[in-house]
Amino acid sequence: MTTRVSDDQSARFDIDGPIAILTFDRPEARNAMTWAMYDALAAACERVDRDEALRVLILRGAGGKAFVAGTDISQFSGFRTREDGLRYEARLDGVLDRLERVGKPTIAQVEGVAAGGGCAIALTCDLCVATPESAFGVPIARTLGNCLSAATCARLVDLIGPSLVKDILFTGRLVPAAEALAARMIGRVAPAGGIEAAVRALASLIAANAPLTLRATKETLRRLAVQRRLAPGACADLIELCYTSEDFREGVRAFLEKRKPAWTGR
Repeated sequence: MTTRVSDDQSARFDIDGPIAILTFDRPEARNAMTWAMYDALAAACERVDRDEALRVLILRGAGGKAFVAGTDISQFSGFRTREDGLRYEARLDGVLDRLERVGKPTIAQVEGVAAGGGCAIALTCDLCVATPESAFGVPIARTLGNCLSAATCARLVDLIGPSLVKDILFTGRLVPAAEALAARMIGRVAPAGGIEAAVRALASLIAANAPLTLRATKETLRRLAVQRRLAPGACADLIELCYTSEDFREGVRAFLEKRKPAWTGR
């Protein structure tokens, strides 16, 4: 059963026995996330939690070239005020928090790039399986000049430690799958031609296990992670610093014009 679950028809929800699959279906834009796609992700989480027959949620991108290449940058064109940046980061935090709170195990099936918001989505999932050609990163230091929320930074630090987080964010580089696997950023690598079968086999193995054990284990680990995080809004001054800057506006213009930004530090 397939259902279109985003207002702009760019996400679809499938059910295969106990397994739910949400596909970000905008391959012409490397599955860059629109607001409607973020809403569809949150809605999929609600649907999975309501249906006792569903035991695992898989997230994937259509087209085989990208999982999600970040947020659609055209949506930032009108950003000018402190509230614009704060609302965006709060909205993204809300979606990622909802994904983290799904009571069933989640698996990211990554083919190609998982960048920016796409990287955050993939690494918020409980498990991540990628192809050897895949890459992960948050290249905002060389593209947009914005920043991550404290909650997103905390998830990255929990997963790979502060040193590698700084490396990735300071350089803006993308981490290839082999390095991501060695750093335990992701759990498994599967060949491009076999990743769907590998992910389905993993999901089926998990789905056959005791659902309350899975739920309790996942929620215990989530609560442990939350205890180490800052209170919401603790870094609002830093979000304001970036999102109201001339550099951020220049970064958005440069991205849309397909040129290198000229940073000024203002």
